[in-house]
Amino acid sequence: MAAIGNLRHRPARRLGQLYAGLVLYGVSMALMVRSGLGLNPWDVFHQGLSRQTGISIGTASILVGAAVLLLWIPLRQRPGLGTVSNVLVIGLVVDATLALLPAGHGLPVRIGLLTLGIVANGAATALYLGAALGPGPRDGLMTGYVARRPGRSVRLVRTVIEVIVLSLGWLLGGTVGLGTLAYALAIGPLAQLFIPLFALPAPPAPAPVPEPAVGCAARPAGEAG
Repeated sequence: MAAIGNLRHRPARRLGQLYAGLVLYGVSMALMVRSGLGLNPWDVFHQGLSRQTGISIGTASILVGAAVLLLWIPLRQRPGLGTVSNVLVIGLVVDATLALLPAGHGLPVRIGLLTLGIVANGAATALYLGAALGPGPRDGLMTGYVARRPGRSVRLVRTVIEVIVLSLGWLLGGTVGLGTLAYALAIGPLAQLFIPLFALPAPPAPAPVPEPAVGCAARPAGEAG
């Protein structure tokens, strides 16, 4: 698996960056939840599922991530360490952060929580991607689908999936609002800003095997020089 092979190059840095990114992602998600101003499409769905079932939003995220991972099977996608960690760590961290973080009171505080959450999410995305230890289950679903159907646009597939997820989440009672629009507009530029900061250099290329010099082949034993 490519993601496992990546661990041979700077394993401590990659693992540290992976889990720092996942923890920060969970914290950023909790900040946006506490702002009450709207979430990204998948988190709108997680929140709506949480409100309808009574489970925590973190548990909803874990269950949805695991279900999406099962959809990788017909696409013949192979999860990496980062993929499995994504499913578990983000959900646990968001629940822990929500337990410690009170809801924002007053519009300025709520806007501050939203802004901090979106910026932190952009940094978390760059950290996670820079570790290169496997895509998240939702991103892997999109890229795997496109790989199995050449000619399909990743952007189009992602947009269609996220519109469906957002609509379902809204119908279930998830929060759609200013934060949803702000996230959609800001996350791309923020990720592009942070990705160069956390990108790891490529592993060194293996040294070339020297070729034998022409005309220097060994003579048979006993042959005169």
